[in-house]
Amino acid sequence: MDFIFIEELRVQAWVGIYPREKIAPQTVELHLTFGVPDSAAEHDDIADTINYAEVIERIRQELAERHFNLIETLGEFVVNMLFDEFGAPWVKIRIAKIGVMKGVRRVGVFIQRGKEGVSLPPSTL
Repeated sequence: MDFIFIEELRVQAWVGIYPREKIAPQTVELHLTFGVPDSAAEHDDIADTINYAEVIERIRQELAERHFNLIETLGEFVVNMLFDEFGAPWVKIRIAKIGVMKGVRRVGVFIQRGKEGVSLPPSTL
């Protein structure tokens, strides 16, 4: 399986349970890796792979419009979007809120999922 990765994608998102998190969006940083068909490299055709520009646009659009109480739920939403809308067989995502607490650079979640029957590569952060 081949993989596409997107690193340090910063998006404005509505996420959090505290009142200050519900009055304005905050910046979240995403790192994504997702499986793509091997045929993409064989045919040199964008139609045979997952268009990362479309993935980025969909993530920006959805996170601008939805509110998530938990960053875990936000992460699962993105994973399921990659499975359902883009046909990714395997997804690894790391999402972090930036600067939400004094003295803490990032707070986030790491999720790794494969569709049924798809072997997961070794987990790495």
